[in-house]
Amino acid sequence: MKHRQPDPTGADPEPGEAPGVTPDPGVTPMGCRVLLLNATFEPLAVVTAKRAIVLMLAGKAECVEETASGAAFHSETLTIPAPTVMRLSRYVRVPYRRAVPMTRAGVLRRDGRRCAYCSRRADTIDHVVPRSRGGTHTWDNCVAACRVCNSRKADRLIEELGWTLAGPPRAPSRAAGGLLVLAVEPLPAWEPWLVAVA
Repeated sequence: MKHRQPDPTGADPEPGEAPGVTPDPGVTPMGCRVLLLNATFEPLAVVTAKRAIVLMLAGKAECVEETASGAAFHSETLTIPAPTVMRLSRYVRVPYRRAVPMTRAGVLRRDGRRCAYCSRRADTIDHVVPRSRGGTHTWDNCVAACRVCNSRKADRLIEELGWTLAGPPRAPSRAAGGLLVLAVEPLPAWEPWLVAVA
């Protein structure tokens, strides 16, 4: 059994910290997300900060916008500003996607995390026409719902309860920005780049 040497300061380090090393508050965690743009400035993917730094060091990408906090990554001889948006140096062809894949997180983001029935905060999804009655598991049959409304509706139609929807649920557009917005929660700094393609 391996034993850990005691820290000379007497304090136990937090999980993931090295003993005797104080974390720099200005450093961005390696798991932070970075918006990756194609060479033509269209959104391509969301990558971790670690992957972003590797792309920059390899000369495959450049930083377009740095984090607002001014955080940076430091090595012995190099300091790299932490990116929040970066662009590839060369154009990457993106294969055509017929439809945006439907996910629970995608439905919640499409509906702004608001219940389609009562407008409170939604934490689940509901099938407008229940699956037990032949409803499909598709974009145009699923809406965001709070647990109370989802439980109350159960396997009934909204007409049976006297409920209405503000508008019919639709599949999101397949623009590149739309795909990214549904895949992850966008950061405020990404908005100009996502709006440009919407």
